[in-house]
Amino acid sequence: MCGIIGVTGEGPVVPRLLDSLKRLEYRGYDSAGVAAVVDGRIERRRAKGKIRALEEVLADEPLKATVGIGHTRWATHGAPNVPNAHPHQAGRVTLVHNGIIENFAELKAELAAQGHVFESQTDTEVVAHLLDQTLSKGAAPLDAFKATLDRLTGAYALAVLIEGEDGLILGARRGSPLVVGWGEGEMYLGSDALAVGPFTQKISYLEEGDYVAVDRSGARMFDAGGASVDRPVVQVSASSAMVEKGEYRHFMEKEIHEQPDSVQHTLSEYLDLVTGKAKTGAIDFAAIDRIQIIACGTAFYAGQIGRYTFERIAGLPCDVEIASEFRYRSPALSKSTLAVAVSQSGETADTLASLTWCKREGLKTAAVVNVHSSSMAREADILCPTHAGPEIGVASTKAFTAQVAALLALAVAAGVQRGRVDADKEAELVKALFESPRLIAECAEHHADIEAVAHDLAKARDVLFLGRGAMFPLAMEGALKLKEISYIHAEGYAAGELKHGPIALIDEETPTVALAPLDDVFEKTCSNLQEVSARGGPVIMIAPETAPAPHGADIRRIHPPDCHPLIAPLVYAVPVQLLAYYTAVHKGTDVDQPRNLAKSVTVE
Repeated sequence: MCGIIGVTGEGPVVPRLLDSLKRLEYRGYDSAGVAAVVDGRIERRRAKGKIRALEEVLADEPLKATVGIGHTRWATHGAPNVPNAHPHQAGRVTLVHNGIIENFAELKAELAAQGHVFESQTDTEVVAHLLDQTLSKGAAPLDAFKATLDRLTGAYALAVLIEGEDGLILGARRGSPLVVGWGEGEMYLGSDALAVGPFTQKISYLEEGDYVAVDRSGARMFDAGGASVDRPVVQVSASSAMVEKGEYRHFMEKEIHEQPDSVQHTLSEYLDLVTGKAKTGAIDFAAIDRIQIIACGTAFYAGQIGRYTFERIAGLPCDVEIASEFRYRSPALSKSTLAVAVSQSGETADTLASLTWCKREGLKTAAVVNVHSSSMAREADILCPTHAGPEIGVASTKAFTAQVAALLALAVAAGVQRGRVDADKEAELVKALFESPRLIAECAEHHADIEAVAHDLAKARDVLFLGRGAMFPLAMEGALKLKEISYIHAEGYAAGELKHGPIALIDEETPTVALAPLDDVFEKTCSNLQEVSARGGPVIMIAPETAPAPHGADIRRIHPPDCHPLIAPLVYAVPVQLLAYYTAVHKGTDVDQPRNLAKSVTVE
């Protein structure tokens, strides 16, 4: 995940920018850069690769300044090279950016028609040109910034320098975090507390939609509507900054809110967001006739979601099996089967043993893992990385959605290679995946409504989760999350199986959580909910606000945004996770380290 730092003060700025960027290296990146105000002009230095390459550039071309911004980039739009590295510049404007600007293509076309010339393939450069154009019409910096933000669709954190505005750095956040650091005679912007940790422990966390102007004397903050606001200044200890829990109460809560970034960076591994096409180089899906996914726990449910997508989009048969069962049943697999291990750590004992067995039997193997130096990553023929970053909470959240994102994107690539997805359909599916970080962020912002529902759910002894299609494995994942951290017994079922046994459990004390996106089986799911309601069972329906409620049913609603069916498992994962989280908080359990559980199961 990309890192941002901005410093405005009196002392030399470049050494401090580099110090901060080095603290953010753990996030992963492929280029780095800084920009600083030198004698009234803004100058940039950028380099492909690690920060040491940037230091070499700065040794040859030093910058002496007191105001500057820096960035570590993970490539999304365009290759990892110097032209695409941040900061980006247009006229008076120089800026860095985390996130994805979804409408960059239409903005770029509009600006190009007006004579703007672009140097990179990035979405970020479009923001610089748009802001510079607004400034050229005579608008004041804050007014121009607000007008620019109002035209952007997507998720972003921004730090901006404007030539001629000495000591000023502008910042904004929507879907990606940004903090303000308070110093004596100097101020800071950072992508998190860790970024500003070398300089201050006094932090203000910008809220969704906020923008800010910082100079040496302080900060002026505004909400999304442009009203002046004050965000609390909190004291963050150096140790807290290092572990980076930030303003969140638990790591699990923080990691739920990090999912727009982790999904975005994972998708960038598999999709070309400039061309709107899936990358098809990693696996030759035309050469295989079946996929065998092996995984445990949450990764198993990610694999189940992948199965629905591989079969529906690519017409490619796909089996998913719990690794602890797979390794002992002597499975019969053809040599044209691709075995795919899914794991966060890449060290899960049963999954690793199953992967090794498949390889020994002569199958082509792949590993979808978050730790790229892990045993599975080294064992598999093909590495399919996820980019969730470090996940501290034992109950997986962002690693799960990163796995789902990778599998969905691979399914699109499989569909293209196998001739099941034409160019128009590919563009539609890639665009939908491209929108998922914004919709995940939007979903996470509705946490207050979910917390209210969780307050009552915490009183339950048993809970049922229902879903159809890809929502069925997500229902099982929701039940697992609730069990893991609240210790409430919960089970996930295919909604169509309700009358085949589980309906016997329905009573006034057993809530049913239903995942009901507006898809081709929505009406059938509603019929199942009417059956629950008719027997006095409380219902919590997770469905868009535009979705009709089941006739005659007395239910509570949680409203994720409308979305393409392909990305519904990504978007609907957020309310499921938050429901489990707030239920556990109300019960007072140890959310980050639930009893009897370990983060990585490395023994049988």
